[in-house]
Amino acid sequence: MMLLLSNDDGVLAPGLSALHKHLSQIEDTETMVVAPERNHSGASNSLTLEQPLRKNLLDNGFISVNGTPTDCVHLALNKLCSTPPKLVVSGINAGANMGDDVLYSGTVAAAMEGRFLGLPAVAVSLDGTEHYESAARYAKKLVEHLLASPLAQHQVLNINVPDLPFDKIKGIKVTRLGKRHQAEMIEESIDPRGREIFWVGPPGHIADAGEGTDFHAVEHGYVSITPIKVDLTAIEQLPIVDKWLSAI
Repeated sequence: MMLLLSNDDGVLAPGLSALHKHLSQIEDTETMVVAPERNHSGASNSLTLEQPLRKNLLDNGFISVNGTPTDCVHLALNKLCSTPPKLVVSGINAGANMGDDVLYSGTVAAAMEGRFLGLPAVAVSLDGTEHYESAARYAKKLVEHLLASPLAQHQVLNINVPDLPFDKIKGIKVTRLGKRHQAEMIEESIDPRGREIFWVGPPGHIADAGEGTDFHAVEHGYVSITPIKVDLTAIEQLPIVDKWLSAI
């Protein structure tokens, strides 16, 4: 069976190499890597529509694409894969994708594109930049279980791993997404030519990290697994909005 791997940190990222190394060890499984040629963190679900996409086969067999994580998965599943994959795995991201971060995450977006195209999908992130091997070993364990016991195809599993040695991680917890406060202000500066420039500030501080959240689990040394879905409809608000419209 075939696994499709991608990420948002770029095709040369250490997290992607660690993920490929461990998932390639799964019996009777092949891996195909299609990832952005450069870092696209924060790209969310964006597609490149105003310029052509180009692919490049690297010496290690990975394919780089001059586009976003979503572009990579979209192109792979619609054109590059000679064998339909059984699963899309995105990561391992350098830094966690928890709480509201999933709305901006290119890592999660790559997995979501797999879901859009009918495949089960997993996003894997490390809460740091050191212990990629720990995250890769947990990814292998979870992917093996998912292949043996599939979940509904409309779900994406968002996995976050503490940046700890493998034997220091306490286990796995199923969690909900936490929440952050409003993001920091835009930082204004001047470039060397005297022109005004702006930098997006750091994410807001954590607002909801209570027990049961992804923030809480990772902070306490557990791998967090959050099943997420794409339907953003606020079902409970439908009758309220319907009543509100009746007054027009």
